[in-house]
Amino acid sequence: MKERDQLMADKANMAGGTDGADAGSGSSKKNIVDVKLGRDVRIGDFVNLYGCEIGDESMVGPFVEIQRGAVIGRRCKIQSHSFICTGVSLGDDVFIGHGVVFSNDKHPRSSKDGKLIRSQDDWTLLETKVGEGASIGNNATILPGIEIGAGAVIGAGAVVVKSVPPGKTVLGPAMRFK
Repeated sequence: MKERDQLMADKANMAGGTDGADAGSGSSKKNIVDVKLGRDVRIGDFVNLYGCEIGDESMVGPFVEIQRGAVIGRRCKIQSHSFICTGVSLGDDVFIGHGVVFSNDKHPRSSKDGKLIRSQDDWTLLETKVGEGASIGNNATILPGIEIGAGAVIGAGAVVVKSVPPGKTVLGPAMRFK
């Protein structure tokens, strides 16, 4: 009976609430802080979610990090080991495959003028937008400051260095349009 009770508690924690206040409470496997959760959001274990917004009926797999200011639309599916940083917004019905990484700075550095970078003022945030219904395959890398159009498909392993028009397919590390 104790095992069944724990399963029910885990299921309740994964469902989340409308304001995210109790999301993951009672579970040391989730780090969920200041998150606005929509209705029926499912969240896997070993996640790091803070200061972001996740729309209704979305699913966040295990080992995912979503940073402050990121916005996830409704009915999105984010597979395991993905990283969605500050400045990224996903439209509704977006699929993010396993191990997808977004970045938000074209010139990342650990220090500037001999001093450790410590604040927003020390680097330039470049926003990335992913349109409704787009799909991004496993292990794709999305460089900052671009837009992936509605219904676009990014193939597994692609390195996306410039904007992708709606409905287009991009393949490979050399980002070939198909």
